[in-house]
Amino acid sequence: MRNFLIITSLAVFGAAGLSAQQGTVARAHADIKGEGITGTAEFVERANGTGREVEVTVNVSGLKPGRHGVHLHAVGKCSPDFTAAAGHFDPGPASNTDPDGNHPFHMGDLPNLEADASGKASMKVITTRVTLSEGPLSLFDADGSAIIIHGNADQMITGAPKSGVSGGPRVACGVIEK
Repeated sequence: MRNFLIITSLAVFGAAGLSAQQGTVARAHADIKGEGITGTAEFVERANGTGREVEVTVNVSGLKPGRHGVHLHAVGKCSPDFTAAAGHFDPGPASNTDPDGNHPFHMGDLPNLEADASGKASMKVITTRVTLSEGPLSLFDADGSAIIIHGNADQMITGAPKSGVSGGPRVACGVIEK
């Protein structure tokens, strides 16, 4: 299993990472499920100077070996099927939730998750693109948010709608809850 760390902002953070001085602002959780796939996602928002950052920890089993796209999606629903989660989380006046358009620049875009030969995968990332607490980047807007794992790797490029460059089929979903 591989662990990833990504900082998605223009700010530069010190080598110490998250310090004990940075208080937790909010927490959230998602139970991730798919056909033969189970896992969890934990979200911890912390103050970082005058800004906020969210640590996302994903642990999943039952995936096919290899890389899988992982994204935060605009709607907190996984049923009747995973398309209920709508497009990628990307609020704002010029938002573009199309999974393949404007990619990898959505607020909800995360790095690929890599499953080992047994189908297990873990990832820990830090993002400043979303919040759990408040404001226009909050995952807890009027319709909530979900985390989706895709069947294929995210190619990290912009493509035509429905081209699949952001990971193709949705194989697992979890509603993000406080």
